Amino acid sequence: MNVSRHRGFTLIELVVVITILGILAAFAVPKFIALDGQARTATINGLAGSVRSAAALARGLSMAMGTPASVTMEGSTVNLVNNYPDSSATGIAASVNSNNGATGDFTFTAGPTAATGPATWTKNGAPTPASCVVNYTPPAAAGAAPTVTAVTTGC
Repeated sequence: MNVSRHRGFTLIELVVVITILGILAAFAVPKFIALDGQARTATINGLAGSVRSAAALARGLSMAMGTPASVTMEGSTVNLVNNYPDSSATGIAASVNSNNGATGDFTFTAGPTAATGPATWTKNGAPTPASCVVNYTPPAAAGAAPTVTAVTTGC
């Protein structure tokens, strides 16, 4: 009579499985680590597009209403300079509606002067916050366009 005994895995089999898992982890972990930087970069680029759109919408509303000093967007008064939002919290920040303070995704800093800017959104949680920003500068003269730049080198 043959009695069959099951003893489980051999030491060789366990070593091979652990080695394969180690190799997979060595390739997979760096890919997942890089995703957070890519997400911050995409967020900054998305905000830059939102700022451009908000400025254009405020200008269009100003031209349609014939009010060069301010317009009302979603219940908020948006102050304008040269038919575009100024760089204050009641200017471009009100038109973008992203001024959610230091506890949100961004920290908004108004320009030193509302007419000349620049206003800055800094990404909270970035490795180098000063290099993960969106800057908005209102136009210097009537008929000019505002400048929106995204800096993602520190994201």
